[in-house]
Amino acid sequence: MDIRKSGHLYTLTNSKGASVVLSEIGAGIVSIIVPDREGKLADVALGYDDPESFIKDGPFMGRIPGRFANRIALGKFTLDGVEYNLPINNGPNHLHGGPDGFAEKVWESRIVDDAVEFMYFSEDGEQGYPGNLKAVAHYEWSEDNELKLTMTAECDAPTVVNLTNHVYFNMDGEGSGTILDHMLKLNCSEYLPTDDTQIPLGDSEPVAGTPMDFVNSKPVGRDIRADFEPLKIGNGYDHCWVIDGAEPGQLQAAAKLWSEKSGRLVEIFTTQPGIQVYTGNWLAGCPVGKKGHVYGNNYGIALECQHFPDSPNKPEYPSTVLRPGEVYEEAIIFAFRTVE
Repeated sequence: MDIRKSGHLYTLTNSKGASVVLSEIGAGIVSIIVPDREGKLADVALGYDDPESFIKDGPFMGRIPGRFANRIALGKFTLDGVEYNLPINNGPNHLHGGPDGFAEKVWESRIVDDAVEFMYFSEDGEQGYPGNLKAVAHYEWSEDNELKLTMTAECDAPTVVNLTNHVYFNMDGEGSGTILDHMLKLNCSEYLPTDDTQIPLGDSEPVAGTPMDFVNSKPVGRDIRADFEPLKIGNGYDHCWVIDGAEPGQLQAAAKLWSEKSGRLVEIFTTQPGIQVYTGNWLAGCPVGKKGHVYGNNYGIALECQHFPDSPNKPEYPSTVLRPGEVYEEAIIFAFRTVE
């Protein structure tokens, strides 16, 4: 594996010429260059050429949001009898760790063997969260075009943690149009319905018989404009699905996304219990993309493996509490292949 650093960027290239570019800004994924069925390489990750565009860009392009990815209702949660107040930055709610969360920070970095590791130290009280927390994002790129992200964290006081990566995919190549004709398959027979501010109502519901059903693969856009309230709320898909068979610490298949046009496919495995599918419903108006490309709505899809939104306020959900002496550890694998 060839790993080179230039400025704030790391480029990992395998012997087949497929490569990944990572950034110290938000410990982010800047590009993923993989072959189509004919062997032609293209960048399947949306992003920007200007590093400054990654800061406070709206879509959280390619970066790791934190301390808590996704939404926390009304920016409040109670832990061990103490109520914590977080900044509101998404309607009435707190989103992705707040307006100055992990995705906006420059992480420390180093090369470790054939991997790149990023570290961020979040001080007690930052964006309202309790405890000094050390977060580490460890990326490996394989000869088989698999990108493995391992996220760990430790804290000196009880806190809540939920980490993911917010990369947007277009398997025909970034800037090539919408992903509505991409095929998507989710290993998820239930999803979390939400209120009109996209906070889960509580219990999951079956996807069967609804536009949320991707148990059998179908085009992303087939039902995206269906007369279905959850899709109206999000202007498309922006919900958390419950991964079938998820067990703490165990890798489980979560999703497959592919383009029948290019033949590029990504299969996603994770230790996390949920996957937020966001079809880039508000990408229009974001900073200019790579090579001057202007991204429109649905030009990319984010498949964010994570714990459930609003978990700190939902004791029935898998816990996101991290206590001193414990280690938060979750993994996501993006495995790139081709299909005929």
